Amino acid sequence: MRTTRTAAALLAASALVVVAGCSSSGGKEAKDSPSKDGGGGVPATTGRLKIAMVTHSGEGDTFWDIVQSGAKVAARKDNVEFLYSANKEGKEQAQLVQAAIDQKVDGIIVTLAKPEAVQDVVKKAVAAGIPVVTINSGAEFSKSLGALSHIGQDESVAGEAIGEELNKRGKKKAVCVIHEQGNVSLEARCAGVKKTFKGTVENLNVDGTNTPATTSSIEAKLQAGKDIDAVVALGAPIAAAAVKAKEGAGSGAEVNTFDLNAEVVKQLKAKQIGFAVDQQPYLQGYLAIDELWLNKVNGNVIGGGKPILTGPALVTEKDVPALEKLTADGTR
Repeated sequence: MRTTRTAAALLAASALVVVAGCSSSGGKEAKDSPSKDGGGGVPATTGRLKIAMVTHSGEGDTFWDIVQSGAKVAARKDNVEFLYSANKEGKEQAQLVQAAIDQKVDGIIVTLAKPEAVQDVVKKAVAAGIPVVTINSGAEFSKSLGALSHIGQDESVAGEAIGEELNKRGKKKAVCVIHEQGNVSLEARCAGVKKTFKGTVENLNVDGTNTPATTSSIEAKLQAGKDIDAVVALGAPIAAAAVKAKEGAGSGAEVNTFDLNAEVVKQLKAKQIGFAVDQQPYLQGYLAIDELWLNKVNGNVIGGGKPILTGPALVTEKDVPALEKLTADGTR
């Protein structure tokens, strides 16, 4: 498995080791278990923390299921009540963040896919003394809104990695499928592909995730452009739609995708997908909960306020044996 951010991976791994050493069985028990050297170790909270995660997508999307899985494991360990909500519309997502503020939560985890829609309410949370960690999207806006840090991959760098890989595979014409207009992270991915790909790239806007309309849109594009030899999907459900569209169009284009789940691993194994970009969503959820807990009980800021990179890593059929069990368990 190749990664363009070895240092980031080491940072993430070391962060997990530190957290595990601080509290192997939960925040509450750490309070009653002094360290062997006679000190109290990392101080625990005097009560159960309540942390809300509000994302721009979630329902029916395996990517966000994996993010939640990581967050829930960290929450159980840290004695945290985990609250989750999502809405793809920026205005509604902002309302969900406001609801978390009204509940007087101890921390908020939020995505910034549509930063202009949520920036005011995020600033409001920070002003109210609620620490905020941003994840997954909108890294470039995180610091200006007052968040402790951002956890995710650099979407532009991830797109550039795809462009470079397409060059190595000898591709000449690609279509980059954007399934949510206005999402800054998706736009950055396609822009990154264009930056490094020596061939031509055309963006294709489709309506939502794995729907018949999305499949039909991709199929029509492939039928009209017989010289298209690569499809870049920006999420696992879109990859599934692209595979169907390729078959329907009788196209020889190679389908590649951002993000990983069990279905993508099966498609890699069957060579229906050439490669995938893994940004480790489980780690995004896990570290976000841990950062807010550690900040509350020990004043820590993971990464010193700098973005904490969880990807990108390119995976191919060669990585399938190592990934099959992990994706089946919902952790990769």
